[in-house]
Amino acid sequence: MSAYKDKKQGTWYVSFRYVDWTGEKKQKLKRGFRTKKEALEYETEYKRKASADMDMELGSFVEIYFEDKKNELKPNSIRNKKYMIATHIIPYFGSRKMNDVLPADIIQWQNAIHEKNLSNTYERMLQNQITALFNHAQKIYNLQNNPCKKVRKMGKTDADKMEFWTKAEYDQFISVIDPESDNFLMAEILFWTGMREGEMLALNPGDIDLSSNVIHISKTYYRAEKRDIITTPKTDTSIRSITIPEFLKEEIRAYLNRCYALPDDERLFPIVARTLQKRMTAFMEKAGVKKIRIHDFRHSHVAYLINQGVQPLIIKERLGHKDIKITLNTYGHLYPSQQKEVADLLDTKRNEKSPDSGNC
Repeated sequence: MSAYKDKKQGTWYVSFRYVDWTGEKKQKLKRGFRTKKEALEYETEYKRKASADMDMELGSFVEIYFEDKKNELKPNSIRNKKYMIATHIIPYFGSRKMNDVLPADIIQWQNAIHEKNLSNTYERMLQNQITALFNHAQKIYNLQNNPCKKVRKMGKTDADKMEFWTKAEYDQFISVIDPESDNFLMAEILFWTGMREGEMLALNPGDIDLSSNVIHISKTYYRAEKRDIITTPKTDTSIRSITIPEFLKEEIRAYLNRCYALPDDERLFPIVARTLQKRMTAFMEKAGVKKIRIHDFRHSHVAYLINQGVQPLIIKERLGHKDIKITLNTYGHLYPSQQKEVADLLDTKRNEKSPDSGNC
């Protein structure tokens, strides 16, 4: 027996040996259980988790998943994923064994999520989280049957509800902001570079090369647990250099001059994302334009480039997308259809005579 009564405390504890998933033998001691049954249940589940046995509960596998991903995912991504899983997946599946979850169970979970009246994009994000768990279990820990692969995804991607401004709408918006304010320059950088808000909020004077009209993106900013955090960008390809137009360079130069020798490692815009959205929303209301998110400035930049005939590969490099497929999947619907031009071209070529058509 590995469960013992602590006579002083009146509680139970377990002391047992186990073999982890690498094959290494280890010892575990855990105190404070109210009953012998609870102590033995803890031992059983701990051994399953340590050996990555897919008979473990989904809630236990979540801990393994984040341990495996701790060096791959950004702290902010981990925080957001943990919140979604703890709020919408663990309450439904937490005590279910990984091996026992069936496609029908995923469908029932989807139905339960539908009843919460969440947005389509948030539903898709939740779907992505549970799919990531089971994909990891299948790929790394040999889960035999992945229930998510047999079920249609719920929700829709962000591209289906993309909001953006036309150049005319942006002009109307920017006209109500004081050109010498930090708000003006933040809006200009967002619209004319397409960088992410975290990338912009992390900018410091040392990132800007005015002699070459280039902004170097090498970090991102967010706030968590009342702390300002600056880390590397979303992906390796997010580390990039963006060439900026002459007018934007001069606006940045004028702003830096007004900052009176701001140190190269100080943030240009020392505010948080919530404050940025609040300020911009106030200007949207004042200008009488439709309200968009800060991230939609990025979409607006791309829409403008597409309207000007810029090709997807250039846009991919400017945005720092990891793969051209991301660019095309997100913005491909904004490109005008050229099917009629192709058909006309084929008509013309079909009726042309080949130069050597008279030779036998």
